[in-house]
Amino acid sequence: MIQFISEVSSNHARDLNRCLEFIQRSADAGCSAVKFQLFRVDELFAKGALPDSEVARRKNWELPLEFLPPLAQRCRELNIQFSCTPFYLAAVAELDPYVDFYKIASYELLWDDLLAACARTGKPIVISTGMATMPEILHAVETLKRHGCAAPVLLHCTSAYPTPHEEANLAAIETIRQSTGCEVGWSDHTVEPAVMYRAIHRWGAKVIEFHLDLDGQGEEYSAGHCWLPDQIGSVIRDVSKGFEADGNGVKEPVPSELSDRAWRADPSDGLRPLKETRVARKLAE
Repeated sequence: MIQFISEVSSNHARDLNRCLEFIQRSADAGCSAVKFQLFRVDELFAKGALPDSEVARRKNWELPLEFLPPLAQRCRELNIQFSCTPFYLAAVAELDPYVDFYKIASYELLWDDLLAACARTGKPIVISTGMATMPEILHAVETLKRHGCAAPVLLHCTSAYPTPHEEANLAAIETIRQSTGCEVGWSDHTVEPAVMYRAIHRWGAKVIEFHLDLDGQGEEYSAGHCWLPDQIGSVIRDVSKGFEADGNGVKEPVPSELSDRAWRADPSDGLRPLKETRVARKLAE
């Protein structure tokens, strides 16, 4: 079974009803989980790294703490997992009563203290690996395991928003899998169904994360890396069709083609249908 995780990111507009709709639309599309982000801009960037005007703008993207209980409750009601990415150390404890698993962002992969704090909760952890080298990934995995997370799930991704499909480098999924022994999935920024299908059917990704917007009005939608509900819903449905198409591997006629067997060319004269069919139907020779 493929697990699809919808990433709300900064598209919620600090509107609780909109957040709840993200959960509903994610569940309707067939997602296993929905993920938010918990950050405070003042604790995300060093002082002076951004202009004051940009800091003020990004404060409008912060998820209010009081949203966490109703969001977690709605996820339980819809039988979908609730996750959130902590971007400051205190956020780990703030999220602990509510999340089913932690998601660690690519930009935080180097921050051992954050990794350790998440691991010590005993909850499952998913971590993205965009921009990282294999030594950095191996160090992150070792840190998580040393502090109590025995089986982190790693997501290969390209941290470009959007990602050109030719830079997805999906083959790295197997490289990471072989190097770490961990489950490895794909965090998509391409918004290309073909890339998602390839990650799943060729490279064995069983966990897929993607950015979601409801209506094209979200803060991040114009950048070009967000899916809309109908888009991703059709991809999730089509993925299951791909697995159903595998069959049992036995080469023999299947029910839908049985009726055509009698209409093959007869080996004696090359004419259709087979002679026995012609006789049965009293066709002229």
